Amino acid sequence: MDKWFKSKWFVRIISLAFSIMLFMFVSIEEAELSKNENSIFFPSTSEEMKTIDEVPVQIHINNEKYVVSGVPEHVSVSLEGKTSILTQLVRQQNFDIFVDLEGLGEGEHTVEIQYDNIPHDIAVYIEPKSIDVTIEEKATKDVSVVVDLINQDEVPDGFELGTPVVKPETVTLTSSKSVIDQVAIVKVYVDVAGLTEPIDNREVPVNVYDGQGNELRAKIEPEVVEVSIPVDNPSKTVPIDISTTGSLPDDYSLNSIEAAVDEVEVFAASNLLDEINEIKTKDIDLSDIKESGTVEAELDLPDGVVAPGNNTVDVNIEIEQLKETAKVEETKAEEDEEDEDEEESQDSTKTVKDIPINVLNNDEDLTVNFIKPKNQSISLTASGDKKDIKNLKPEDIQVSIDVADLDKGKHTLPLNIESPADVKIDSKISEVTVEL
Repeated sequence: MDKWFKSKWFVRIISLAFSIMLFMFVSIEEAELSKNENSIFFPSTSEEMKTIDEVPVQIHINNEKYVVSGVPEHVSVSLEGKTSILTQLVRQQNFDIFVDLEGLGEGEHTVEIQYDNIPHDIAVYIEPKSIDVTIEEKATKDVSVVVDLINQDEVPDGFELGTPVVKPETVTLTSSKSVIDQVAIVKVYVDVAGLTEPIDNREVPVNVYDGQGNELRAKIEPEVVEVSIPVDNPSKTVPIDISTTGSLPDDYSLNSIEAAVDEVEVFAASNLLDEINEIKTKDIDLSDIKESGTVEAELDLPDGVVAPGNNTVDVNIEIEQLKETAKVEETKAEEDEEDEDEEESQDSTKTVKDIPINVLNNDEDLTVNFIKPKNQSISLTASGDKKDIKNLKPEDIQVSIDVADLDKGKHTLPLNIESPADVKIDSKISEVTVEL
């Protein structure tokens, strides 16, 4: 290798090779530079068309005095020209599309949609090119907002809606004078289906209508308002009234029937609660009762009234089997008169059923509801001479209570019983409970 570098021919050959490589590199650079210079001085002449949709349209007019209708919010703009210019124009979209209504007065006009800030060598096509517009005097009006509650029939039973509160109570409408003159109502809608909790400051949009319910277009300030609606759950505690149907078998009497609890709390709208003084049970069929005990009765709640957790009530029923205790032996038809007289002189007893309880001295003409016993009648056992007992009729026994000088409310009163002098009356009930 050292010998080669010492050789003149080897050095000359290496130098020549480097010179050739350097020449080729410079030639390539000059060719690229020349190509770029030519592109600067002789730009591309190719053309194309591009379309831009949804270009906003501006309105040139005195906005303090007039309002305009008929101008579309957006138009379609097609641009045709050299690609190098068109590409940048479409990308930046720094041009304006507008209608110039300056100098035009009130009324209907046909005008062209114009453009600005687009180079002269770009062809512009706007769709639509011309439009019909109406210029009208501008007007404003302050109107109160009305709240329309929808689906009120779907508010759960027992809940009551209060008066809605709107903030702000009025809105300002701006439009043409002809539109403002048509305004009949400004309304917001609130869906209250299933509502059990208050609504606090819910934002709802404002709507404007004419007298026929057609929606009007106007500028609304503000466009939304806040609505609050209180929700109440009124309740009332009322007595329970046991309702029965049918009758016990002939050989049984009803001593008592009463609910395990005297009262129940019910929930409803205030106007319904005002009309409720008691809650009845659904009918208990006495013909199905064979022995004393407790039955479950469903409360007969009016529409719109609920009693959460208390839809049924236990009812305690006490009945007694009737027994004829006559101690007189049956006589035969052929027995002599002396035996018959002896038989008639013996004592006898029998049960007299369903004797009504009369109310005395009800000077205030109060309504008397019997709580115990419920049916305002009792059964008594009468004893005495068989002849007297045989001829005894229910109307021969008078049963009553005295409500003189009593106030409204519940009272337990002694039972007064009057009967023929020769008849002894035995009653298991000595007092009754009533509500005046």
